[in-house]
Amino acid sequence: MTTAAPGRPGAPAEAAGGASRLPDFPWDRLTPFGDRARAHPGGIVDLSVGTPVDPTPAVARRALAAGADAPGYPQTYGTPALRAAVADWFARRRGVPELDPAGVLPTLGSKELVAWLPTLLDLGPGDLVVHPEVAYPTYDVGARLAGATPVAADGTAQLGPVGPGGRVRLVWLNSPANPTGRVLGVEHLAKVVRWARSAGAVVASDECYAELSWDAAEVPSILDPRVCGGSHEGLLALYSLSKQSNLAGYRAAFAAGDPLLVKRLLEVRKHAGMMMPAPVQAVLTATIADDDHVAAQRERYRARRGIVVEALRGAGFRIDHSEAGLYLWATRDEPCWDTVAGLADRGVLVAPGDFYGPAGARHVRVALTASDERIAQLATRL
Repeated sequence: MTTAAPGRPGAPAEAAGGASRLPDFPWDRLTPFGDRARAHPGGIVDLSVGTPVDPTPAVARRALAAGADAPGYPQTYGTPALRAAVADWFARRRGVPELDPAGVLPTLGSKELVAWLPTLLDLGPGDLVVHPEVAYPTYDVGARLAGATPVAADGTAQLGPVGPGGRVRLVWLNSPANPTGRVLGVEHLAKVVRWARSAGAVVASDECYAELSWDAAEVPSILDPRVCGGSHEGLLALYSLSKQSNLAGYRAAFAAGDPLLVKRLLEVRKHAGMMMPAPVQAVLTATIADDDHVAAQRERYRARRGIVVEALRGAGFRIDHSEAGLYLWATRDEPCWDTVAGLADRGVLVAPGDFYGPAGARHVRVALTASDERIAQLATRL
């Protein structure tokens, strides 16, 4: 079984004993290549980070203005209107017709819940947190913050049967995936749910790119009745408006699923003061109900994606997976840092694949989050 422990294939990573045991922040290693790209006569084309660059939609700004008078403390649980709007969105857009609004919890962006979910679930030494082999680094970091052990695995066969004393407590899924853009189908998701339930583990599915599908026939949710058998017990879906609605600066996100599990998280968050500001709750409520701005943003990304795909393939790259999401998972069958350096010389900055685990060492992640003018520059430079 592959794990997150560098240099020790087949052995679980050691549990964290505090911040001193955390890995170095990977993006610091990219700084000199960013400097090199910025020195290009035409300036940098920064495709390294998936930061939205398009305007925040009008529906969100109107809701912010209307909700700006907020002298009192907000509700940690979110307003009833917010929870109902999220449940309606799941029915309308995600194939989840019967989500209980009591199973909705607003979060301060999705990253904070990824980082703190193992701690909120009271995981600790001896507990295992499973995450994809090529994955967003915060899944690993969240396990270490709790003192649990992160384990990288892409399928239940790698984990083996559930035996006496099995300590898999949390299984992370990410579909569409960051960085690969891979989409997991109904059968794969259902198999994971069955395995996790037999192990007594929670399944948390990070689905933040679900509205940005390109080549996938569908992007099923972990809460889809075909996946979970009509029961949301032990399941959480995480979602963010940062990507689909250009709201990264608002930190507007939510978790949804098992009402009992949400209540458990809510009690800790109330004690810790982890409250979404009331004006942001108003923005989330209004924006999640509006599909038109999402469709418009999807088409912007679709156009940019077409240009970037053509430019990369013309420059000798192969694109793997990438059927959904904001990134292209590209390779020239060379070490990822060689690719990063070569592109930086042309004024283009991308993310090395090994940021996301050893299995990504020959890929780079190329973001679509740049202006039309910068995307056009990419095509000429490659």
